[in-house]
Amino acid sequence: MENPNNGSSKVVYTGKTTTTSGREDVRKVVYWLLIAIALIISLSTFAIPQAAFAQKQNVTRTELQRHDISTPGWEAIQVRIDFEKGSSFGMHTHPGEEVIYVLKGKFIYEIAGQGKVVVKEGGTLFIPAGVAHAAYNIGETKAVELGTYIVEKGKPLVVNK
Repeated sequence: MENPNNGSSKVVYTGKTTTTSGREDVRKVVYWLLIAIALIISLSTFAIPQAAFAQKQNVTRTELQRHDISTPGWEAIQVRIDFEKGSSFGMHTHPGEEVIYVLKGKFIYEIAGQGKVVVKEGGTLFIPAGVAHAAYNIGETKAVELGTYIVEKGKPLVVNK
C-alpha cells in the first residue's frame, strides 16, 4: 500500500496533527550534530597544553647546558630553539632573565608593554624576568635562536600565558 503522505510523516500531539518531511528531520539532526562538533572543537582548545601546541607549531627546544651559578638558588640554562618556516611560540614568561642571540633567520618578538621588535641573524634581545613575550619566525627558511636564561633553580623554565 502506498503512503498517502507522499514522503512526509504525521506526528500527533494532544489531538493536533503536524506534518514534517523526512528532509526537515535530517536537517535538524545535521544542525545539532554540527553544533556539537563546533562545541567539542572550541572546548578542546582549552585542553591542549601549550607545550603540545608549540610542538605542533614546529618549534624544537634543545637544552645545551645547565649550571649552578654563584648566586645561591639560581642557575644558567642555555637552549637552542629551532623554528620551522612560519612557526611561532606563543606568549610565555620565564622565572628569570632571558638573553637571546639569533643564530639564523628573522624573528618578530612581541613583548608585553613594549610592542613588537624585529631581530635578524646576528641580533640580540634581552627579556626581563617575568615579562610575557612571544616569538614568530617571519623569514623564508628555518630560524634559530640561542636562549640563555639566568633563572631561579627548580622552577619551570617556560610558563605559558
